[in-house]
Amino acid sequence: MPDMISRRRLLQATLGGACSMAAHPLVSPVVLAAAPGEQRLVVIVLRGGMDGLGVIQPYADRRLRQLRPTLAQRPGEDLHDLDGFFGLHRSFGKLMPLWQAGELSFVHAVSTPYRSKRSHFDGQDFLENGGSSPDGELTRARDGWLNRALGMIPGARASTAIAVGRAHMILLDGQNPSGSWSPANKLGLREDERQLLSRIYAGDELFTAALGEAMELADLGGKASKKENTQTVASFATKMLNQEARIAAFSLTGWDTHRNQERALDRISRDLVTAILTLRDGLGRNWDNTTVVAITEFGRTARENGNRGTDHGTGSAMVLAGGALKGSRVHGTWPGLGESDLFENRDLLPTEDLRRHCAWLLAGQFGIAASDLEKTVFPGLDMGANPGILA
Repeated sequence: MPDMISRRRLLQATLGGACSMAAHPLVSPVVLAAAPGEQRLVVIVLRGGMDGLGVIQPYADRRLRQLRPTLAQRPGEDLHDLDGFFGLHRSFGKLMPLWQAGELSFVHAVSTPYRSKRSHFDGQDFLENGGSSPDGELTRARDGWLNRALGMIPGARASTAIAVGRAHMILLDGQNPSGSWSPANKLGLREDERQLLSRIYAGDELFTAALGEAMELADLGGKASKKENTQTVASFATKMLNQEARIAAFSLTGWDTHRNQERALDRISRDLVTAILTLRDGLGRNWDNTTVVAITEFGRTARENGNRGTDHGTGSAMVLAGGALKGSRVHGTWPGLGESDLFENRDLLPTEDLRRHCAWLLAGQFGIAASDLEKTVFPGLDMGANPGILA
């Protein structure tokens, strides 16, 4: 008879410590947490600094073509007109039916309080931490704003929080525990070993359920090629959101567009489009109660560089999708692109705090009090008036 390993040690050994009884196996860029009610929130971190001026172009601002002689587009084949002033880059055209259905919106000229240094690593950490220091200093606990929010949702079961993806996410770090799973990881057990474990713990419903889900996820991940990873992650998040989970978060990489930006956007846009449409198609009627928000650490320079790309900047944009939106709107205050309008004479000037809109989404979807959002979830934030993102 083989040695009887403790259930905790067994899960740690087979899943690299990423799985426990209370937290399903997953890795870091997606949170899933059970909560009462039918409202759902999906947070997607776009790593690399999405060019908000390139994705949602203010084509009616005459300065755009002066600043970007090769990157600026015109409504028609290259640009999908949104409201007579802004247009959506051609690579995101598959999202236009959502705009027409009132299930797609944007917030322009936004950023976190992190300014001037323009470091990917610091910017991403600060984006996920949600602090208020312009220097990018994290909160004392160095935890994530979405993890802190889990503790504020009445009736939420934080022990069921899950992260999906390969990279570590501060967004989910904190006192509320979360598990992890990567679509590239396999469980590492032969079929006869799986059968043996199933027989040994056949009478333990809790362990059997955890092991069964671990095997299912590992099999799903093992079949996914690099090209399929985005759809795999989004599909898994969809599956959990259709069950008890109400909050999900994951990250998409590759948004650093220093050269050949048009070609780069054609490529990386597929990930975001695939993620949003996979969620829409998989959630079915639950889509009506869902908001997806895609955020990035900073934007790009207003002027294109000599490589037909853009460098690290400041102001960018947020992408919002879902049936819970008051959609078909570009929110925010447009600062203009004149010489005196630019931040440090180089970047789109942020006129909105990105955290403010995330806070109003949490308030609207889960009833978190403004006082908790301003003091704990986003320390130092002034939420101001409701921007009217949700229906």
